[in-house]
Amino acid sequence: MVDSIQVFFQENFPPHLAVFFIAMIPLIECRGAIPFGMLVLNLPLWEVLPIAIIGNIVPVPFILLLIRPVINWLKKTRYLHPLAHWIEAKADKKKDKVLKYSKWGLFLFVAIPIPGTGAWTGALVAALLDLRVKSAFLTILLGMITAALIMTVGSWLVTALMTGQMPQELKMLGDLFNCAISAA
Repeated sequence: MVDSIQVFFQENFPPHLAVFFIAMIPLIECRGAIPFGMLVLNLPLWEVLPIAIIGNIVPVPFILLLIRPVINWLKKTRYLHPLAHWIEAKADKKKDKVLKYSKWGLFLFVAIPIPGTGAWTGALVAALLDLRVKSAFLTILLGMITAALIMTVGSWLVTALMTGQMPQELKMLGDLFNCAISAA
């Protein structure tokens, strides 16, 4: 399935739009769009990162504002009410982690780039827990940026392992880190 998604976007969209749209797909989000843009499309980081972040954040306000009315409507339909219950159950499984640490819980939930977490699920959980939209949006955005940076470093490391060469960006990051350590 991953191959078919990759081929579809490579054949039907310019590279930057492909990254943008892949970042909007639930479960894939930035954690798939960033490696796709850097490793498959060979786009530079400074182009991939902002496009993936913007693509990933676009659905969040809609989820925060509209998921509750959509779920209520789905519950009233004959054939789609199981979907509404599935969505609520998915959010219920994640809510304890978020409630335990409040905003930090939501931030960490979105920031750790593992399957089942991310901006889509974080927005779903925030909406179903009736968190304030503005606060939830900012927390999700910061978590998503953190996840994007984690995926960027991971993509650099994969590139280094595959090619045997350290990407220039990773060398510069290492130099900055060494300067900060020596200055402290």
